[in-house]
Amino acid sequence: MKHRNGFNPLSRVAAHRKALHRSMVTSLFRHERIRTTKAKALEIRRTAEKMITRAKDDSVHNRRIVAARLYDEGIVAKLFTAIAPRMKERNGGYTRILKLGERQGDAAQMVILELVDYKLDVEGSDKKAQKKEAKKEAKAAKTKDKDDEKTGE
Repeated sequence: MKHRNGFNPLSRVAAHRKALHRSMVTSLFRHERIRTTKAKALEIRRTAEKMITRAKDDSVHNRRIVAARLYDEGIVAKLFTAIAPRMKERNGGYTRILKLGERQGDAAQMVILELVDYKLDVEGSDKKAQKKEAKKEAKAAKTKDKDDEKTGE
């Protein structure tokens, strides 16, 4: 049972745990989607949601509190200017956990932790497919030209 246990220490000493939180929250805000274990995701989620709630009110005080817990000043700026305004209407629940299954080596539960408004880059993959198709067409046209030259000679 988890009665009166405020957080999961993740089998780490305090300094290691704090560094883990800082780096994983920074990665979450940088990429807006990370793959990790379920236990870590549940802990990181708590930290990330508190930071997003802080960032919804853009003040010097809130920026300093959040900056004290993140590594990168650029990510702090992104949180306050890009991520928090998208979450302005939400009252909480800024992250989502998607289960992936068990990891091969140690059977740890793997999950994806992402922001709720995260969109997969479907358009980017469409653009890649279009580029690939255009390349194939150009190559086909080039070989056709070469064939025409050979038959014409």
